[in-house]
Amino acid sequence: MKSFLVIGMGRFGTAVAQELTELGQEVLAIDENVESVQRIADDVTQVMQGDAQDEAVLGAVGVRNFDCCIVAVGTDMEASILITVMLKDLGAQYIIAKARSNVHAKVLERVGADRVVLPESEMGCKLAQRLAHANVVDFIGVSDEYSILEIHAPKSWVGKSLVQLDVRQKHKVNVLAVRHGEQGALDASPKPDRAIEPDDLLFIMGENKFVSRVVELH
Repeated sequence: MKSFLVIGMGRFGTAVAQELTELGQEVLAIDENVESVQRIADDVTQVMQGDAQDEAVLGAVGVRNFDCCIVAVGTDMEASILITVMLKDLGAQYIIAKARSNVHAKVLERVGADRVVLPESEMGCKLAQRLAHANVVDFIGVSDEYSILEIHAPKSWVGKSLVQLDVRQKHKVNVLAVRHGEQGALDASPKPDRAIEPDDLLFIMGENKFVSRVVELH
């Protein structure tokens, strides 16, 4: 289990915080708006109301104790840049920041962001993946080389356990989680002897070239 600090509870920040929590991770969500904090309070591990542009607020949180800090403040470029700078100064281990444009992204990288995301661009990649591969449910670009895909289980895998499939060795990808049906509960720690069922959705992660090969399986 990893710990995440998510700053900014707009649509992007809220979605990231909720999904990380559902995947079994610890999440502290921060926003200066009381209503935003109250709205997500039941969906994450912990919430905090405060202005992340105040260094005292970030200092009180202990940012260096989190595996990853996510700056989801996207509408205010100055705020996102300032917060990124302060996180870096306070010793944050890994910083992911949301950008509005390519110029904004370059500035965030220069002031210390380890990774910058452009949600609109990534949404385009998701759409392309879905159009190109019918069995792809969702797509997350982790980096230029790695991706996480949610896919329908290949028919050739049905009835076999993760141990039998030996996915990591044979296909060079990791099965992070399994969901039985699109509305089913998420199993964030699938047991090795769990048999794959016909309606299962698998969250796989790996290098793009290996993930693409799994997508092509039938």
